[in-house]
Amino acid sequence: MLRIFGFLRKRHPKFLEDLKASFKFKYTYFKEILTSNNEVLAIITDIEQKLLSHEVFGMSYVRSKAIQAVFHTSRMVKNLNILSNHKYKDLNDAIEKIIDAIKTELAKRKEIPAVGWVLPYEDIDKDMVDSVGGKNARIGEIKNRLGLFVPEGFAVTTSAYQYFMEYNQLFDEINKRNMDLNPNDHRSVDAVSEEIQRLIITAQVPPDLEEAILKAFRKIETKLGESPCMALRSSAIGEDSELTFAGQYLSALNIPPQKLIPTYKYILASLYTPRAIFYRLNKGIREEDIAMSVGYLRMIESMVSGVMYSVDPSGLREDNIIINAVRGLGPYAVDGTVNPDIYVVARGDYTILESKTSPKAVQLVSDPEGGLKEISVLHDQQARPCLLSEEIQALARCALNLEEHFHSPQDIEWALDQDRRLVILQSRPLRLATYEKTGLMESYRKFSGYPILIDKGVVAYPGVGHGPAYHVSHERDLIDFPEGAILVARHSSPKFVRVMKKARAIVTDAGGITGHMASLSREFKVPTILDTRVATERIRQGIEVTVDAYSGIVYEGLVKELVQMHKKEEAYMKDTPIYKALDKISSFIVPLHLTDPRDKSFTPENCTSLHDITRYVHEMSFAEMFKISNVLSGQEGVAVKLNASLPIDLYIIDLGGGIKQGGEATKVKPDVITSIPLNAFLKGMMHPDIRWHEPRIISFRGLLSTMAHTTIRPPHHERNLGDKSYAIISDKYLNFNSRVGYHFSTIDTYCGYSINKNYINFSFKGGAADDMRRIRRVRFIAAILEKLDFTVETKEDLVYARIQKYDQATTEERLDMLGRLTLCTRQLDMLMDTESRVTWFVNAFMEGNYNFDPDFKKA
Repeated sequence: MLRIFGFLRKRHPKFLEDLKASFKFKYTYFKEILTSNNEVLAIITDIEQKLLSHEVFGMSYVRSKAIQAVFHTSRMVKNLNILSNHKYKDLNDAIEKIIDAIKTELAKRKEIPAVGWVLPYEDIDKDMVDSVGGKNARIGEIKNRLGLFVPEGFAVTTSAYQYFMEYNQLFDEINKRNMDLNPNDHRSVDAVSEEIQRLIITAQVPPDLEEAILKAFRKIETKLGESPCMALRSSAIGEDSELTFAGQYLSALNIPPQKLIPTYKYILASLYTPRAIFYRLNKGIREEDIAMSVGYLRMIESMVSGVMYSVDPSGLREDNIIINAVRGLGPYAVDGTVNPDIYVVARGDYTILESKTSPKAVQLVSDPEGGLKEISVLHDQQARPCLLSEEIQALARCALNLEEHFHSPQDIEWALDQDRRLVILQSRPLRLATYEKTGLMESYRKFSGYPILIDKGVVAYPGVGHGPAYHVSHERDLIDFPEGAILVARHSSPKFVRVMKKARAIVTDAGGITGHMASLSREFKVPTILDTRVATERIRQGIEVTVDAYSGIVYEGLVKELVQMHKKEEAYMKDTPIYKALDKISSFIVPLHLTDPRDKSFTPENCTSLHDITRYVHEMSFAEMFKISNVLSGQEGVAVKLNASLPIDLYIIDLGGGIKQGGEATKVKPDVITSIPLNAFLKGMMHPDIRWHEPRIISFRGLLSTMAHTTIRPPHHERNLGDKSYAIISDKYLNFNSRVGYHFSTIDTYCGYSINKNYINFSFKGGAADDMRRIRRVRFIAAILEKLDFTVETKEDLVYARIQKYDQATTEERLDMLGRLTLCTRQLDMLMDTESRVTWFVNAFMEGNYNFDPDFKKA
């Protein structure tokens, strides 16, 4: 074979340059394998961290990580086949199966029932949640099963939503925008939100869907004998169920007929308001599982409206019904703008236990031009209660009827129309505060020695929070809300959902426990005190406070006793739909089944995850690079000689970045070497304590063994003593093939700043002595390498060792030691005449006695 190469070199001058160029070409693909392997390992680590549920992530994260893992693993397979001349085609089948499984999982969407685009409430019941959303399903149920009065209207179904989105090709466009979404960056969420809402609002409602909506409205006109304004209310899948979505989606009141179609698009677009996005992210709701139905209800011009809970949601008074009421339309009852009247009613006999009237200076009413407007409440009405005793008790009875029908405590929005007739606007499951109450209320009390800033207010969710006070006056203040702060505001707002993951507690001047934000506080388990009247005045920006939302007290400073008593809540991503999606996708990416390259199961057919494939490719790529570098290192005319005081003729082949520019054409000195691994290796070989040029004390019996062994060995069994050694290098790569005496060693290594890329492969074979002495030298080498943290395999006179994923400094240290070991093993086999000598030589080397001097004393 060498004769053929020699012939080619003489007849074809470009042969060697072409050979070198070919190696450079393949080395590029090898480096890409290392880079992609590093990327996949980083992806696996990130996925595993996310599955600990300590961070918020969305489906865009799940998709992006899956896509990245598939890309880099596919690139590794492709590059390995290029290196090996397509030797590993079976890997293509293995990776395709895994990719197909990932694609199937990512393509799953919630199945939308095939129903009409518009359904009247007369045709709707509670089992039609997937068709009309939770809110509309319950309105239909209340109307048709309980016989309570609800406004006339109809629902535009989730099927219509899907048709609208597909008609305008919006699903793919939204997925593209979501790829730029960073849950921890408010500005990123705002930008993505604005872009997606614009896409929806500027899209066209399909003509046949528009006609179906207007036809349903005309039926209401005919029934009422007039053209009423309508209330358009969101009713998304999942809304008003186990997850409240309280205040996250848009409801538009008093919409005139000419705006019924444009407003429909605004309701759909509210799926992507910043606070709705944050809510879904924090609750782990998949984008694929959301769909919006819209309820069209005749607008009720209410005299009084409000919210009632069939049980106290704080869990402190479970036997009571809580009713909140304001004058006029209902938004002020739930958004915290006005402090409502509060009525507490006994569940058993409907006795009114408590009646708290709040001054109400303003109210909301319908604007004749459309929309709403705020007006002043007549002065003599401002301090008067909104409800009569019989109305309070009628509401309480209604609350228990709804609870009994739906088999769970209820959160109910209601109104009294101009005839003071009770109208039910919606009823949803009530989220209750849960905590260990045994002995708890006795434990939480006023603590002496700490200044009390606030000692009155209503508890929306009990708990303890400690941190710096942060005032929120405008929605823009939420952008820079710090982690672990106490949110202080004039009134409650569902917009605060954007920072509920960060806030340790919430304290407001105004707001009621029946508001949207109170529901969100319970859902996110944020200790919350509302209606303090003086929070923004007494709690100064930045001061350290402790919020006791059991007793309704805010202390200045840290109250250690309270903070220590409070049990921290567990992270809440686990068991959410997005968590489950990532967990499922991770099963195709993360598990590693192929661990031992020597095992017969280490084959492409047994790769069942992307991690398996990367492990297999990583292993095989080293083997392929060894083959290529061995061919190249045996050629002359493509290398420069190292001019150094070493007992070997070392020729260097620079692939780029391994030698300073301007070096000599045929010879280079060590000081022009810029290859990190070669410099480290040479540092060891040129260690001042290794006196390789001095004669070494040898065993006479060992010398005779060597002479006899070399005499009977066939001439082709070993290369000659003066054979050349080669180093193929780049700035961070070294492939070293060396013959020192009768033994042969190779080092293949990458050494740089990236820990996951760094590795050293080392092999050693041969010697001039008899088999037993050579085997003892192998055991000597193996013992030292194990002390240097290498994984070692031995077979007769062959030793193979590997180390990987150490930082650059440690990898350089190991290469330094290999340099020392390479020269110290020279002729050592002749000295290995007993087993005890192996241990002695190992200890001597580790102590720095590189010349194995019996009289050596460690400094």
